[in-house]
Amino acid sequence: MLILIAFAAFAATLIGGSFALRFRDQLHLILGFSAGAVVGVAFFDLLPEAMDVGSQHHSVATVALFVALGFLTYLVLDRLVFLHSHEEDDESHAHQRGAFGASTLSAHSFLDGIAIGIGFQTSAAVGLVITAAVLAHDFSDGINTVNLVLRNGGTWKQAFRWLLVDALAPVVGIAATMFYKVPEAALGLVLAVFAGCFLYLGAADLIPESHHRHPRIATTLITILGAGVIYLVVWAAAL
Repeated sequence: MLILIAFAAFAATLIGGSFALRFRDQLHLILGFSAGAVVGVAFFDLLPEAMDVGSQHHSVATVALFVALGFLTYLVLDRLVFLHSHEEDDESHAHQRGAFGASTLSAHSFLDGIAIGIGFQTSAAVGLVITAAVLAHDFSDGINTVNLVLRNGGTWKQAFRWLLVDALAPVVGIAATMFYKVPEAALGLVLAVFAGCFLYLGAADLIPESHHRHPRIATTLITILGAGVIYLVVWAAAL
């Protein structure tokens, strides 16, 4: 079962990235959808899961603190890259931002795999619910990975390499849980950190960029659609 799920996660990410590559002429709309999807994953998937798992071992305030730490840590790292790049050139800065964003998405995908494995360690029912949510946003992860690299001046070849990394990340995460058991308390706080990272990534980077390129009602609507799709998928997975 876990092998099949690992393959499905790999395929979902690749399909999402291939979608972004295939329809690159409509990249501004894909970027708007991705912005909504990133924020949707944070609000409707990562945050509820972090609160649900983390509050069993920590106070709600502690979980919220780790969400803030994720947001502020991403902000500081992003600004450090920005300040450092001004000593070089704008192209170097853009490439670093793209690689940093793609690596963050890949790290989150790795944690997705761990979450699936831990879910099945708890029970088959819990594992299947987590799997449904993960597969749903693995598609958007693939789109987001390609978009982040391309939007920041990367080549299509570089985007595809990062897409492969992101697609393999959940497979590695699932495999890792076969050798050790991650403490549930730690997993909740880690999910909280990545919820903060995704909130920053979506609200401070992707949403402003999509609106800047095409400041139209359609761009805003497609962003809302991206968030709505994630909400519906997570809601359906929890039924």
